[in-house]
Amino acid sequence: MEYANIREGRTDRWFNIINYVILTLFLITVLYPLVFIVSASFSSPNAVTSGRVWLWPVEPSLEGYAAVFKHKLIWSSFRNSVFYTVAGTLINVVLTVMAAYPLARRDLFGKNAFMLLFVFTTIFSGGLIPSYILVKDLGMLNTVWAMILPSAMSVFNVIIARTYFKTTIPDELLEAAQLDGCNDFKFVWRIVIPLSGPIIAVIMLYSAVGYWNQYFNALIYLKQPALYPLQLVLREILVQNEVDVSMLSSLEDQANREGLRSLLKYSLIVVSSLPLLAVYPFVQKHFVKGVMIGSLKG
Repeated sequence: MEYANIREGRTDRWFNIINYVILTLFLITVLYPLVFIVSASFSSPNAVTSGRVWLWPVEPSLEGYAAVFKHKLIWSSFRNSVFYTVAGTLINVVLTVMAAYPLARRDLFGKNAFMLLFVFTTIFSGGLIPSYILVKDLGMLNTVWAMILPSAMSVFNVIIARTYFKTTIPDELLEAAQLDGCNDFKFVWRIVIPLSGPIIAVIMLYSAVGYWNQYFNALIYLKQPALYPLQLVLREILVQNEVDVSMLSSLEDQANREGLRSLLKYSLIVVSSLPLLAVYPFVQKHFVKGVMIGSLKG
């Protein structure tokens, strides 16, 4: 109670004011592009091309979203992306935990050598052509596995999870469980996983973002449009609207096509980002804790 009446000094007040000003400017810098993209996606093509959209939608219109959802592959690609994201994230989390927990145990023989092999893959890789040949020889071309298995585990996630396990799961807990007759598999399932909610949420978010946004693997591994993910279909929608000027019959058609192309860019950004933005609030409470604990040097 004695410290309740302590007044801030002049230097402290100026320090807080400067901090608030800097943070406010940073917030505006980050928030304004997002607001502009959403506003432009709900504006008319003429308003977007003429530069009249600054903050709020001008001449509100859903023409951009109508053009996106008229594409014949948009719904199938959305389902594909959801499947790739859910299945890939589950596999990624399982493999990450199976790799990270043994590496966090002190009694694992040769764990430093295994860790060196993991880290080695982050520095050197086979490259694009060997990766394509490997996927082809495994018979995964034009299959859903070509979108899931090549990215099934991230060494970065393994390192974060390993550090989390080393700093959060004490050896005494394992010894107590072994005295009660608990084997390693039961210990991981009943004790380690329930205590690792924050780091699992972080791994799930990282994996989901990666699977949802990937299109390059689909570009080189998939040839059947029925298997395309959402990102690849959205890319093709943009490419299809970038036509040669000589193909247009009049200047009015050219202006309309240019306006629709500009509008499509913003509508596609909203369509592709909205699912992840909707999921993030549910894992945000675990995200900061998992990142901070997992980033400590172990």
